[in-house]
Amino acid sequence: MLELGGAQPQGDLIKDVSEAEFMAEVIEASQKVPVIVDFWAPWCGPCKTLGPALEAAVTKAGGAVRMAKVNVDENQMIAGQLRVQSIPTVYAFWQGQPIDGFQGAVAGSEIEAFVKRVVEAAGGAGGAEDGLAQAVEAAEQMLEEGAAADAAQTFAAILQEEPANAAAYGGMVRAYIAMDDLEQAEAILNGAPAEISTAPELEAAHARLELARQARNAGPVAELQSTVETEPDNQQARFDLALALHASGKTADAVEQLLECFRRDQEWNDGAAKAQLFTIFDALKPNDPIVLNGRRKLSSMIFA
Repeated sequence: MLELGGAQPQGDLIKDVSEAEFMAEVIEASQKVPVIVDFWAPWCGPCKTLGPALEAAVTKAGGAVRMAKVNVDENQMIAGQLRVQSIPTVYAFWQGQPIDGFQGAVAGSEIEAFVKRVVEAAGGAGGAEDGLAQAVEAAEQMLEEGAAADAAQTFAAILQEEPANAAAYGGMVRAYIAMDDLEQAEAILNGAPAEISTAPELEAAHARLELARQARNAGPVAELQSTVETEPDNQQARFDLALALHASGKTADAVEQLLECFRRDQEWNDGAAKAQLFTIFDALKPNDPIVLNGRRKLSSMIFA
């Protein structure tokens, strides 16, 4: 049963949200209650079916979750920042972070299951799901503190209980990356169930894996920096410098070099600078200042 809260007016639960309102109505609002964001457009046929079904499921949840509707035609920047490449696209945010999502039209039963997962992920349903959420949080803490092997074991235990837990899958991939076992990380990523293969947690893990591979072949920062200073038009040297900076933990500096590379020649090497920027953005949290600042600068160059 999803009827977890008292009845609330639909106007409070389901809102049309613009870019200017996104921070308040989604990021900040999700600190207290999960917010499902429906990216749609008036010309999108599947959106006309998905939208009402999603609204009905959110309304049925009785206040345990809210919904924000974002018209991508009118709010292209926020859609671009969140890598919305096709519609309908649906993301769920909890405490400022995307925790689940899907693309395309899905059956009504899948929509209700999605809303139920979101509510439970936010602690609204209690029981075993709460225990798994706490276990994921504990494993993330282990990983943050450098205990990657312990974190991997905990994530594996969670997956034994819930094989399609995207947070645990993504966490286990990141744990093996931290242990520099990229082959095992890739095997885990490739073994994820199809229904969560496009979940934000797995997309972020995939981006981190790609960056970890690049780091193994990164050149010396000082040498590349010298080359760029003496040969500012050397795009390959600047790109390689960005890879080396990221490998040494200087992500913001790496982004700046890639932005400069893109500014000088947007189409260089089949758009390699832009592609690399998106890989870095995908590996970070969507509200990371490096991501927000980098996407803003990139957008200003694209639409200048």
